[in-house]
Amino acid sequence: MKTPKDTVRNGYDRVSFAYRGDCPDRASESYKQYEAWIAEIGGHLSRSSSVLDLGCGCGVPAAQLLSRRFRVTGVDISPIQIQRAKMLVPKADFILGDMCEVEFKPAEFDAVVCLYAIIHVPLAEQRQLLSNLSCWLKPGGFLLLSAGYREWTGEESDWLGVDDADMYWSHADRDTYLHWLVEEGLMVYWDRFVPEGDGGHTLFLARKARGG
Repeated sequence: MKTPKDTVRNGYDRVSFAYRGDCPDRASESYKQYEAWIAEIGGHLSRSSSVLDLGCGCGVPAAQLLSRRFRVTGVDISPIQIQRAKMLVPKADFILGDMCEVEFKPAEFDAVVCLYAIIHVPLAEQRQLLSNLSCWLKPGGFLLLSAGYREWTGEESDWLGVDDADMYWSHADRDTYLHWLVEEGLMVYWDRFVPEGDGGHTLFLARKARGG
């Protein structure tokens, strides 16, 4: 029986090149947005800090930008995306796997970046995933997370105009994520609404308590 994660894995395998090319358009609004976000969290980190990029996709642009200064580990569920990431961002390490099942040591990372990725995880698994993220962060470590703004779960066929590319999304609302982050001992520095089409997402920058 096909699961939501099968849909996401197969969907990104099919849309990989349609979703993101090998060479990013540095003049595009999307690239500038990622660049600004990475610069913002990067300003809190020292050179060679260890950063986990969850849902790294093909590595462009987040892991690519991060790898200029930091030691980066990327995780993605799509074999095609990971294959491309290894080629496009050779300075980083990449793991093919489900972000809800991958295992890391407690306090292994100085920062975790998860952009447009948790929204593809079934909502029932997201609370535990945030608990894992908090565990993997060092005390004082940072989390940059894009999540839902309004609660919604749904699917789309032929996503991005690619035949047989189905996709699945599931997310809670902004207040729910804020509550979950605080429960996990993460102090939210700020959250911002990021518009997209008729809706949008919430971007959070949070920090784990130093005594956590």
